[in-house]
Amino acid sequence: MASAKGGFTKDHGAIIRGDSTHKKIALVFTGDEFAEGGNIIAQTLKKEKVKASFFLTGNFYRNPVFKNIIRQLKKDGHYLGSHSDKHLLYCDWDKRDSLLVSKEQFTTDLEQSYRELNELGIRKADATYFLPPYEWFNDSITAWTKELGLQLINFTPGTRSHADYTFPGPSNYQSSAFIYQSIIDYEKNHPAGLNGFILLLHIGTDPRRTDKFYNRLAGLIAFLKDKNYTFQTVKALLHK
Repeated sequence: MASAKGGFTKDHGAIIRGDSTHKKIALVFTGDEFAEGGNIIAQTLKKEKVKASFFLTGNFYRNPVFKNIIRQLKKDGHYLGSHSDKHLLYCDWDKRDSLLVSKEQFTTDLEQSYRELNELGIRKADATYFLPPYEWFNDSITAWTKELGLQLINFTPGTRSHADYTFPGPSNYQSSAFIYQSIIDYEKNHPAGLNGFILLLHIGTDPRRTDKFYNRLAGLIAFLKDKNYTFQTVKALLHK
């Protein structure tokens, strides 16, 4: 259940929205095995002078094919953080309080992901926000994250932005047009609009999805700029 405290909205202890009284928003991209949108995303952000946040797995950071885009994102000043090491599913989809990993497994995996970040010259102290794999967690995961000196975060619910990974066939497929409209509709129909939003997208998707949402990123940024939103990294958005 979501709750508001200190200007932030939390769910099971994870921050899922920044201060909803200010027109600030964080674009967040996650990644594990796909990164074909990386260059388009990096070029668009650079052209629009927008800083974003990238939460990538250890699998992603280790992949030699992705080294160039990682270096580019770091050079451009984007926030690089952890999305776990092996992209583990922490808890049951239907019974959220049922853990699928032990505390030791969780800790070992997360610490490995920070070793990968350290290899890039990114200290744990500079990447203290952690976005869980599958964007799925429970109170135990939040507590374990805190014990490691980190703050768990997740995307702000309400739009379908996070469905940009889906592909035709399964019943959960959402087209890019539908996703884009869901963002516009939320902004229009809620008093606080997208204030403080952590808007989650993916740096790459399954090849079976040919309708890539990152091709609409420039349009989305233009829409948000027209509505007077300021773009921030999660570190800036959530800093107190």
